[in-house]
Amino acid sequence: MGNSFYKPGEERAAKVNDLFAKIAPRYDLINDLQSFGLHRYWKRRVIALANLQPGERAVDVCCGTGDIALRLGATGAAVVGLDFSKPMLDVARSRGEAGKRNPKFLEGDAQNLPFDDSTFDVATVGYGLRNLASWERGLEEMWRVTKPGGRLLVLDFGKPDSGLWRSLYFGYLRWAVPVFGKLFCGDSATHAYILESLKSYPAQRGVAEKMRRLDCKNVRVVSFLGGVMSINYAEK
Repeated sequence: MGNSFYKPGEERAAKVNDLFAKIAPRYDLINDLQSFGLHRYWKRRVIALANLQPGERAVDVCCGTGDIALRLGATGAAVVGLDFSKPMLDVARSRGEAGKRNPKFLEGDAQNLPFDDSTFDVATVGYGLRNLASWERGLEEMWRVTKPGGRLLVLDFGKPDSGLWRSLYFGYLRWAVPVFGKLFCGDSATHAYILESLKSYPAQRGVAEKMRRLDCKNVRVVSFLGGVMSINYAEK
C-alpha cells in the first residue's frame, strides 16, 4: 500500500508541498522526539564541517523551519535559506530575531535556484534532497551556485551497510515514527512518508558517487549510528 504523500514524477512536488503544509507547526517538536534530540548534534556537525567564515556567503537549500540556516547565520556570514513551502518558511521567519535580515528566507525551487553561478562559499541541504522530484538535479544546482573551492554538505537519513542494522532501523521508521505523525499531525502517513521516500533514494553512497561525477574533490561520508544518519561532504 502506497503513501498518500509520496508520488513519483510530476505529482511529487505538489504532494510534498501538501505534506509540509500539514506538519509545519509541529515539525521541530517531532524532530526532537523521533531522533531523541540527536538531530541537533548532527546539524552542529554540518556547521562545523561547513567552516563558514565571517564575510563568506552560504545558501541552505530546502531550509524548512530554518535550523541549519539560523546556525549558519550565527557565524557572521551572509546566509540565504530557500524553501518552496510557505508554511515552513513562516515558521523559519518567526524564529529569527525581530528586524534581523540574516538569514534571509526566500521562497523558491531547489531544482532551479534563483542565483548566479558561483555565488556561495557554502551550500547545504538538510533532509531535503530526498524530497525532490530529481535529487540529482538538486545537487547539480547546489554545485552550480557554489564557488570553486566552496563546500557542499548534505545531511539526510542514510542506509546502513549492515543488512541486520538496516532492517532494525527500517522497522523503527515503519512502525514507530508514524505514531508521531498520528499523535501530533492527525495522520500517520505524514511520517510514514520518511521510509517511503528513503526506499527510492540512494542515500549516502549514491550522493557521494554523484558528487564524484560532478568532479568534486575531497568527497567523504560522515556516518552516525552505523549509517542511520549521514553527512555527505565535498568541495567544488
